[in-house]
Amino acid sequence: QVQLVESGGGLVQPGGSLRLSCAAPGFTVDDYAIGWFRQAPGKEREGVSCISSNYGNTYYADSVKGRFTISRDNVKNTVYLQMNSLKPEDTAVYYCARNTVPWCGSTWYWSTHFNTWGQGTQVTVSS
Repeated sequence: QVQLVESGGGLVQPGGSLRLSCAAPGFTVDDYAIGWFRQAPGKEREGVSCISSNYGNTYYADSVKGRFTISRDNVKNTVYLQMNSLKPEDTAVYYCARNTVPWCGSTWYWSTHFNTWGQGTQVTVSS
């Protein structure tokens, strides 16, 4: 069964860090592009980052560039999102998702490119 399982969310103070994990029992993460999305209350889901298969090209939303880092561990079959210098506006439910193809591409942030989603993990940035 193809599934994605996120973990690592929680409550953190502004300026703090969290690392989200996206485990993929049932398929090999290196065979697909994997993306991270987030959805805050009352807002649309937005693309945060994406990592392509093979060469591991990475893409980021402008709002997180320089603060977030996406990576992949092929041995653990897991994709990570390291989040540093967190801001209150980063508060959201974070989802990882599997693309239908191995590459992210210029429209990586379109959620319609992704056909398998995790259940989400809550990230709250507050003092």
